[in-house]
Amino acid sequence: MEQKKQKEQIAQKTQIAQKTLMQQYYQNLGISPQVYRFCQNIWESLSERFRKIDAVSEANQLKVLKALQENQVSEACMLGTTGYGYNDLGRDTLEKVYAGIFHTEDALVRPQITCGTHALALALMSNLRPGDELLSPVGKPYDTLEEVIGIRPSKGSLAEYGITYAQVDLLPDGGFDYEGIRRAINGRTRLVTIQRSKGYATRPTLSVERIGELIAFIKEIKPDVLCMVDNCYGEFVETIEPTDAGADMAVGSLIKNPGGGLAPIGGYIVGKKECVENAAFRLTSPGLGKEVGASLGILSAFYEGLFLAPNVTASALKGAIFAANVFERLGFAVMPNGSEERYDIIQAVSFGKPEGLIAFCEGIQAASPVDSHVRPEPWDMPGYDAKVIMAAGAFVSGSSIELSADGPLKEPYAAYFQGGITWQHAKFGIMRSLQSLVDKGIVLSDVLEL
Repeated sequence: MEQKKQKEQIAQKTQIAQKTLMQQYYQNLGISPQVYRFCQNIWESLSERFRKIDAVSEANQLKVLKALQENQVSEACMLGTTGYGYNDLGRDTLEKVYAGIFHTEDALVRPQITCGTHALALALMSNLRPGDELLSPVGKPYDTLEEVIGIRPSKGSLAEYGITYAQVDLLPDGGFDYEGIRRAINGRTRLVTIQRSKGYATRPTLSVERIGELIAFIKEIKPDVLCMVDNCYGEFVETIEPTDAGADMAVGSLIKNPGGGLAPIGGYIVGKKECVENAAFRLTSPGLGKEVGASLGILSAFYEGLFLAPNVTASALKGAIFAANVFERLGFAVMPNGSEERYDIIQAVSFGKPEGLIAFCEGIQAASPVDSHVRPEPWDMPGYDAKVIMAAGAFVSGSSIELSADGPLKEPYAAYFQGGITWQHAKFGIMRSLQSLVDKGIVLSDVLEL
């Protein structure tokens, strides 16, 4: 009995020593004891939430592995091509892998797709024709699509090609305005775009289940309409994707979730064969389509990033939930809140004043592995109607699956936090952002002791 008691005492002392050492590590990186204790208590309360995220990650990991194995990915797939890119085994196999994961007829996965906005523009411009109408039944799309559509005039917009646009806003409670959608659908409605994530808005992110319900409603009214989902930030958050729920196309960026932090560029379009072929002909040239487009030696990053993506996405999700609970506890408006289900990796925190948004982003930048010594400044970023501040000390420039935060300098002065290739880094990033707010007197250190 005495020996057992001694063992318990030793174990207890060891645990205390480890906690003290961990606090010292954080203190060496600029985290005060008050911030550390406040955040640590919140983290310890989230273990059950994190176990559920790990279960989803495991299911998605097996799904990705199955697609890689079924399509016989080999070492030769990593080699890539130059020039025209004819007979690129790795490129063509990767597209089969994506089609397998998303359960679609075809896929277009290319480094020539420069970003998520480009992927969305490509899908829209290749599947709409003059005289068609594009409908958004979930309110205004993400800022950079405004110029693509022509909401804000821009050269080469859909509006310049005689493609009109209609919009139905969400109801005040975030629900779909089904009657408004019914009235908006007409003979010229060719394509419906559904943005899964919130973008620079404080509306709820859409679950795959809700997206499926919306698509079913639209198809009942007009069966031949194409339903496209902007899937950015949503991949691998659930065990199913929008194409499992009836979407004709899903579109995203490889420097977000599916690239796993390794893809240096790229985007994807998955869906019906005709839709994907249309996009391929628009990306390259009529008559060439998917046959050309060299992979230029980066396919190994695409494959390995995809393999890691479920686990990386899980880390980002944990960071988002942690951020929500930290800042909600301090009285800030957060979307989603600390207990809501998650359908993307983005966490919005509204500060109500520019100083809070800027201080938060400065903290995220200071927590970065790259450019931690620089300070982000608001600037007139192309595609936005207000100055935007971006914190992104990333290995891949602009990668938002890596630890990052950004937001427009306008009401409600919300920071949109996302990413964290590892949970540990996401955790530190949130602690560092809180420390920045404390250092600037926006959050009083006394509050952390309550």
